[in-house]
Amino acid sequence: MPSSAEPFRRWKARSLKAGLISLALALAYVIDVTATAIQPSVNLMSLAAARLPIESQLPGFAGAIEWINSPPLNAGALRGKVVLIDFWTYTCINWRRTLPYVSAWADKYKDLGVVVVGVHTPEFSFEKKLDNVRQQTAMLAVHYPVAVDTDYAIWRAFHNQYWPALYIADAQGRIRFHHFGEGGYEESERVIQQLLTEAGRANVPQELVSVDPQGVEKAADWATLKSPESYLGYEQAESFASPGDAIRDRSHLYTAPARLTLNQWALVGDWTIGPESAALTRAGGKIVYRFHARDVNLIMGPAARGTPVKFRVRIDGAPPGSAHGFDVDEKGDGTLSEPRMYQLIREPGPIADRSFEIEFIDSGVQAFDFTFG
Repeated sequence: MPSSAEPFRRWKARSLKAGLISLALALAYVIDVTATAIQPSVNLMSLAAARLPIESQLPGFAGAIEWINSPPLNAGALRGKVVLIDFWTYTCINWRRTLPYVSAWADKYKDLGVVVVGVHTPEFSFEKKLDNVRQQTAMLAVHYPVAVDTDYAIWRAFHNQYWPALYIADAQGRIRFHHFGEGGYEESERVIQQLLTEAGRANVPQELVSVDPQGVEKAADWATLKSPESYLGYEQAESFASPGDAIRDRSHLYTAPARLTLNQWALVGDWTIGPESAALTRAGGKIVYRFHARDVNLIMGPAARGTPVKFRVRIDGAPPGSAHGFDVDEKGDGTLSEPRMYQLIREPGPIADRSFEIEFIDSGVQAFDFTFG
């Protein structure tokens, strides 16, 4: 957790933490309901609603540099609505896996007085570019209003520290619930229903949305996932295994060690390691990684906009075949054309320690961050 000396450091909320929070809340709910079970006249919906605290007033969205899918919104204009505020950044795998649920809630409850507002707060420098955010908002089919929070003004107003982060405000403009990370979908939707009921809405549906995420949005296989997110820029990089120290901010020829242990990674070829990424200086460079997961994703992009870069993926030294991800074919061939997250491997069979390799046929690539599922 961040210390008081770093109040605005950004943290991705992982599902493990979110799951523990949800488990604690669920246990509290069971204890509470059990304790009141001897009173059969208690309305459990009212009881649950009464337990929702008033956390703060909805701060609003001042500081957004642009709005997508909507004219500018403010807290005053949203009075009378139940408002879901979803903090996201488009390369975050944890957020991508929540998107099907948030989109389904936006569709299901919009005619009952629910407004979903996505707040796009960037992690990487390329996510600060408005054209990139507009493009990815359309590609990912984010159809609800999006406040572009490039300068972190809304993030700071909410005292937020996580991607993804969900806040739910009632019809009186008071935040009554929050959830950090993946999971907690049933709990979050029940809060929506409760706050609609509090607001006097009739015929609030009590069933839950049913979604079947596929591709990148499919939930991680938590039972087999043993590889953590790994940044390639020197500000946050860990487990770098190329012989010798990483050379900061200048070109250097790297090699791989004879053997990688689990979750170690290395560069091969001529690379420049910067604060947030590793940039390939000459064609033919590689990144190798020893991993244990169903999915391998890599956030990367061309150094020059509009200049595609071809790449080739190998797993245990061979083409991935049926283990290829969405962004490569069975031979392991792919092309990166814009900065985003690319799904490179999805294992269909037993999960084990494996060696991953990506070779860039062309130069001019920036590689930022590995994520796994």
